[in-house]
Amino acid sequence: MAQLGLTEHELRAWRTSFRMVELLRNRIEQQLQASSDLSNADYTVLALLSETPGRRLRAYELARVAGWEKSRMHHQLTRMERRGLVARERCGSRGMDAVLTEEGLAALKKALPEHAEEVRRLFVDRLTREELDQFASLAAKILNGLEAEQ
Repeated sequence: MAQLGLTEHELRAWRTSFRMVELLRNRIEQQLQASSDLSNADYTVLALLSETPGRRLRAYELARVAGWEKSRMHHQLTRMERRGLVARERCGSRGMDAVLTEEGLAALKKALPEHAEEVRRLFVDRLTREELDQFASLAAKILNGLEAEQ
């Protein structure tokens, strides 16, 4: 019986993708907590800042790149700032930059090898090179549509 107005075929695809994302998120969260005392959200912010010039980005832009609401980013930065992983610095008259601290960079570098190993084990190694390309293409198609709606 179809649910949510979806056919069995559509429902199977939706549930499979949703379950996959949830399990991956949970496993990555567990691995990061166990190996580095970072959350997945911490890691995301640190990684994004590490890839920017000067290891800094306007807080609203960081939220946009992460795909988060501004309030979520504000609370995340507050928690990370208390732990010394990031700093917030005024930028212009009204703006605020999130800045990766040396402590944050060290935490990211410490977490990176085991995190990459776990991503490889849980995701990359389960697919062929061609399947990875197909997956990336399909995910980008959905992501582009979602981002266009914002």
